[in-house]
Amino acid sequence: MSNLKITIIGAGSTYTPELIEGVIERSANLPVTEIALMDIDQRKLDIVGGLCKRMIENAGLKTEVKLTMDLNEALERADFVLSQIRVGKLACRILDEKIPLKYGFIGQETTGIGGFFKALRTIPALLNITKQMEMICPDAWLINFSNPSGILAQALQNYTKIKTIGLCNVPINMIAGVEKALGETNLDIEYVGLNHLSYITGVKKEGKDLLSDALLQGVNGQGMKNIPLQGFSSELIQTIGAIPSSYLEYFYYRDDKLKHLMEEEKCRGEVCMDIEERLLTLYKDENLSVKPKELENRGGARYSEAAISLVDAIYNDKQEVHVVNTLNQGALEFMAEDDSVEISAVIGKNGVTPIPIRGFKNKHIMELMQTVKAYERHTVEAAIHGDEAEAMQALLIHPLVGDYNKARACFNEMKEAHKIYLPQFKN
Repeated sequence: MSNLKITIIGAGSTYTPELIEGVIERSANLPVTEIALMDIDQRKLDIVGGLCKRMIENAGLKTEVKLTMDLNEALERADFVLSQIRVGKLACRILDEKIPLKYGFIGQETTGIGGFFKALRTIPALLNITKQMEMICPDAWLINFSNPSGILAQALQNYTKIKTIGLCNVPINMIAGVEKALGETNLDIEYVGLNHLSYITGVKKEGKDLLSDALLQGVNGQGMKNIPLQGFSSELIQTIGAIPSSYLEYFYYRDDKLKHLMEEEKCRGEVCMDIEERLLTLYKDENLSVKPKELENRGGARYSEAAISLVDAIYNDKQEVHVVNTLNQGALEFMAEDDSVEISAVIGKNGVTPIPIRGFKNKHIMELMQTVKAYERHTVEAAIHGDEAEAMQALLIHPLVGDYNKARACFNEMKEAHKIYLPQFKN
């Protein structure tokens, strides 16, 4: 690739300066000649795009930054496509979080019935993007960190020919949190799970096992700003026999989480809407030419490190180990070949090679992963085919839903609320 082009879809997101910062920091290894910023929201694209241009200029890079609302134009000659779309914007996220509370369900944008509806809206949109990629830039890589990333990876990796990787900033933050808690660096970490349903199941340093001590100490991974955190108790961590990601608080402390969400004056989506408008006001400042510190409040810490380092590993054939969402391909013996799982993999110019974990014995993790993966599979089928039977089967399997009468009533209300973004379902 003599000319390296990166396309960012959903570039009006206030997260985009994170990605531009990553491009700047890795410019010695990544000779990016063009960045295409694409969004369907002209106002946000102009504001965020303006800051991105100033950041590139301030860094002294010759990279051309183009703003467009035309997907096909954005995809032309693209080598890497980074997707961070939000179908229905934050207004739909607020519905995903608030409507379920009326039925006694946790409202959250990536898990439970809220995450389910986000998947229903997003899967068709991403498959449309990959359809255009197949025609315009068939050799490009699609790196998706739109949520719910794991379910989207399940759809993309089974329903498109495009090379695609699912990415999340939870693993990189979680591993950093464990290293900080143990006062160690360069640990050999075994990471197993699905996106937002993941665990650190092994910790070693120069062959010495550190997991047992970590479990006894009740070491938690780094939490996410998106979640009202309470932390995992030492007793729970020892019971599980692994260090869970912070999103599993919704599973292991379900009643406490539901109570907290019902008592909140504003849901997270409303908080994010306020933060986003404040950030956009900052971004308008013509004198601002670096990523503002205030962006940390949005919850996207280390996205640039996770995303751009992945581009770097592929472009420069680094054969580095990254935690990504990819097809299992036998890496985990208890999961199907075509299950998308979140595990460590070697990344290079030829793609993703999952690192096999043999003799895995944690039955609790295995069984929970298999259950939630069944939910994800039904969700993908429901999203693609508009099949309500598949949708209800998904919700009846999910550990945060289950009850048929409440699930059906909540499904009906949310389907009506989101109907403009769910054309695959008959109304």
